[in-house]
Amino acid sequence: MMGAGKSAVGRTLAQALGVPFLDSDHAIERAAAMSIAEVFARDGEAFFRARESEVLARLMASGPGVISTGGGAFLAEENRRLIHDDGVSVWLRADLDLLWERVRHKPTRPLLQTPDPHGTLKALYKARVRLYALADLVVDAHPAYSLGDMTKQVIRVLKTRPDVLEEV
Repeated sequence: MMGAGKSAVGRTLAQALGVPFLDSDHAIERAAAMSIAEVFARDGEAFFRARESEVLARLMASGPGVISTGGGAFLAEENRRLIHDDGVSVWLRADLDLLWERVRHKPTRPLLQTPDPHGTLKALYKARVRLYALADLVVDAHPAYSLGDMTKQVIRVLKTRPDVLEEV
């Protein structure tokens, strides 16, 4: 979900593991030569989601690494299957209050450009939680966690999957 810390935790996790960090939203922005918000405005969400799936497949094929996806990427069954088959999905589970605190002052969230952004976030959260629950692994986010704390929690949970991360 937007605001869960996917990019920040992903970047720190990749550094800790010594693997590349890849961000699907940044890859889309580079390919389109415009921001995600501009892609949404110009071409619509359906166009964006199709490009998102293409970029995700390319990033997944690039070898071991940590990939941060946009919050909507995991909603598509095709993307969930790709991630499960070629890697592992990790849901950074944060409650609605924490997510709102993190995104409420960010104008770069195209889905929240509505008359009631909190209500929109709440509706998105309720609609997405059941699909996020399909993730291979879950790490709970807490407001008191630092970035380092959250990264340690992700590593702890990844170690439950020796096919993904071996104990060193």
